[in-house]
Amino acid sequence: MAVDLSTTIAGVKLPNLLLNASGVNCRFENELQQLVESKSGSLITKSATLNSREGNPEPRYAPLAGSIGSINSMGLPNQGYEYYLNYAKNFDYNNTAGKPLFISLAGLSLAENKTMCEAFRDANLPCVLEVNFSCPNVPGKPQVGYDMEAMEQALQVLDPIIGRPFGIKLPPYFDIAHFDQAAAIFNKFDNVVFVTCINSVGNGLAIDLDSETALIKPKDGFGGLGGLLVLPTALANVNAFYRRLKPGKQVIGCGGVTSGKEVFLHILAGASAVEIGTQLMEEGTGVFERVQKELVELMTAKGYKSVEEFRGKVKTL
Repeated sequence: MAVDLSTTIAGVKLPNLLLNASGVNCRFENELQQLVESKSGSLITKSATLNSREGNPEPRYAPLAGSIGSINSMGLPNQGYEYYLNYAKNFDYNNTAGKPLFISLAGLSLAENKTMCEAFRDANLPCVLEVNFSCPNVPGKPQVGYDMEAMEQALQVLDPIIGRPFGIKLPPYFDIAHFDQAAAIFNKFDNVVFVTCINSVGNGLAIDLDSETALIKPKDGFGGLGGLLVLPTALANVNAFYRRLKPGKQVIGCGGVTSGKEVFLHILAGASAVEIGTQLMEEGTGVFERVQKELVELMTAKGYKSVEEFRGKVKTL
């Protein structure tokens, strides 16, 4: 039985619904090329700021014992938006794999986001923009995604500048009222056609038992949690927005994917595409081929021929 893993995001076709989580294997051109050559269905760049950033001091990423996930406080290390704009200008949009390009922007202010969005608008490229409102690891910079008023004001400025379908990267929400408030904001903007849920769960603390020391250096060891331990939070956010967003708006799931099983669960919760972060960091780009194979086997065993057949159809008691 042939299984169709293709999907469409922001009107752009992806040959399969898997891609990297922004921030993993996507800071430099050689890393992005590895994603092009992998079995991913698309790729997204590292979240860009106006100017290049080295990010927080090392060590700033660590896997957690027992393969339950990871902790990081990267601090937005990136090459500056012009580096990714140039990459987008030279990207082969007719590549044989049929992969589209997503560009992530994470200005440290609304003015920065405005400048970057204007530059991409003026370049008029077929890449898809994602504005990151959820950077939990930049000291002194709160997440816009947790300030509903600031988020709506930012979209009022950025939506007409971008002027075509784009998405938003979101932090995890933990209160039903926040799901309601955020979705109501996104539903006001026709160009906001997808949200990516979730960025890492902010400000966890992992401590090594033997040395009695925090695992990472920045922020006194506080960092964003990712990997398998955040799966239930990711699924809740995916499903919450799947239920609340207007028809035509989609959710990209991110968080907790180690195998085809978790991808299946993200789709069941409502995801139209699924990103892999921690597991990509630990395993490398071969993860896409493995997870894709596992997903096909699972769907075949359940009798599903396409992801559309079970998207958002999680049963409740």
